[in-house]
Amino acid sequence: MSTGVVSVRLPDDLKDRLDALSATTGRPAAFYLREALSEHLDDLEHAYGVVARAEAIRAGARDTVPLEDVLVELGVSRADLDAMPSEPVE
Repeated sequence: MSTGVVSVRLPDDLKDRLDALSATTGRPAAFYLREALSEHLDDLEHAYGVVARAEAIRAGARDTVPLEDVLVELGVSRADLDAMPSEPVE
């Protein structure tokens, strides 16, 4: 696997915690940074993608589909939708 180098500035408190974890486990700080990125990068990409799409919709740069068209495509009537609980069912 090829690798690249990234330099990251961290607040002192995060750096201290990372250093302590590294000292306790004997693993390098880079290992934990890779682990954190691997675990959370998908979530960040998704979240920022949603924000970008919402901004594009607000700016009129992205097409939208009327709710009625979505309901027809899904085979759901407006009455079915209105009958659904507004709060999640546990």
